[in-house]
Amino acid sequence: MAHTSKFYGKFFLSAFNKEVDLDSDTLKVMLCTSSYTPNQDTHQFKSDVTNEITGTGYTAGGAALTSVTVAYNGSTNTITLDAADVTWSTATFTARHAVIYDSTPGSDATRPLIAFVTFDADISATAAPFQAIWDAAGIATTTVS
Repeated sequence: MAHTSKFYGKFFLSAFNKEVDLDSDTLKVMLCTSSYTPNQDTHQFKSDVTNEITGTGYTAGGAALTSVTVAYNGSTNTITLDAADVTWSTATFTARHAVIYDSTPGSDATRPLIAFVTFDADISATAAPFQAIWDAAGIATTTVS
């Protein structure tokens, strides 16, 4: 399946304003239903996200990302965010979006959004593992120009 991943535009404002530290803060991925419509231009904080999923094996707020890396490729002028794949081991739920955010700040109104992945269709699991397997090229990439 070809999924679409993008950085939230206001993530860069949050980074430039020192509201997020990709090296030391706790980043999480939360899952949302198809009723959430990511807005790349206006959504900036976790409080802007609606319709987080509920279901067996899923904890509100999502799962922590591990092995987070941010890399710059000078030959392509791209910055890439990546992390280890995430697995919810015994899941019964349906998701359409994965939202990456910084969970370190104290409230949802100050937790910066970073990126989102929109799946081609709703993906369901019934008493089975649900995996967010990031693209081999990374979760999200942007070109610096």
